[in-house]
Amino acid sequence: MKKNVLKRVLPVMMMTSAALGMTACGSQSQTAAAPAAASADATTAAATETTTAAIAEAATTAATSAAAETKAPVQTKPLVVYLNDFDAVIPDLFKKATGYDVEVVVGNGAETMSRIEAEKSNPQWDVVWIDSMYDVYNLSKDDCLVTGWEPANAANLTDFSKALIPDNKCMAPTDIHAAGVIVYRNDVYTEADAPKTYAELADEKYKDQVGMADPGVAAPAYPLAAYFMDDLGLDAGKEYFSKMFDLGLKVYPKNPQVVAALASGEISIAILQESNAYDMVSSGEPISIIWPEAGAPGSTRVAAISKSTQQEDIAKIFVNFLLDPETQQQLVNTGDEGYFEPSVNGVTLKAERAANAKLAVADEEFGAENEADIKAWFADMSAQ
Repeated sequence: MKKNVLKRVLPVMMMTSAALGMTACGSQSQTAAAPAAASADATTAAATETTTAAIAEAATTAATSAAAETKAPVQTKPLVVYLNDFDAVIPDLFKKATGYDVEVVVGNGAETMSRIEAEKSNPQWDVVWIDSMYDVYNLSKDDCLVTGWEPANAANLTDFSKALIPDNKCMAPTDIHAAGVIVYRNDVYTEADAPKTYAELADEKYKDQVGMADPGVAAPAYPLAAYFMDDLGLDAGKEYFSKMFDLGLKVYPKNPQVVAALASGEISIAILQESNAYDMVSSGEPISIIWPEAGAPGSTRVAAISKSTQQEDIAKIFVNFLLDPETQQQLVNTGDEGYFEPSVNGVTLKAERAANAKLAVADEEFGAENEADIKAWFADMSAQ
């Protein structure tokens, strides 16, 4: 702004200097009066320009502020979020950050998807936020989700997370955790004779000792099964699990039941979701955790917006909030499922989480297209 003032005052001063040159050939009294008059004119021009600029700047600031206030959506009822974790902390975090209210409806993966299916003709939810990426992706195929939108904070996603965003941009990944690390009771097996890879779990020496959660019930368990089916191939994946079933694989509804079976000694080895595994260690259970070098199957938590929501603007604010590094750091620090790999850069993981932890996920198209078949197959095998 000062440069503009200087540029505009300078020609006036140059013209005044020229006039001075012309009057200097006249009388001494005119020469003495002219500089004073020129100086006054220049000062007046500068003051006028500065005042005008200040008024214009103030007007622009006021207009911008008014526009921001006008665009801020007004909430008439709480945003309804269906989720399976972080229900104890996320409403307060969002309220504190934005002033908006959230009503959470908690359920495991199967319960949440069943609720959404039952409400298809009259959805009661605004946002779904669960670690069931393939289920959520299938909702977009049924035209149930807002698509083609990307949160501003998505620019800070890690390379791994960016690769998880589908072409239709129906969902945003907020974190990835291990659907199943290998855990074993170290009072039964030594480090030397404990399994180091998933392939070893199908070894005869671990007969009747291995357990896992049900892919048809537990949200993280389906991404686990899908990863093996995708990585090995559908037929080879089924063959792998068939061998484990032949060797007495025990399937429990959810991971907490797997924990109970490990704690009681009913099983001594498990493919267990990582938060449950670390909780067992921290509680003093004789459990050791192995992260296979090839990587553990990852379960991706995603957030998506209902196409039927009447609060789309606030729903978008919520999803963008979930991708804020500060939000994810608070979830790591205070959430009951704080063991995970954040989807954005700038977040510090829990110190006790393995530094070499590596995750891998099934292709979203494969996982979505084969979900019903894989879950039905597991149900049949478990029932035998």
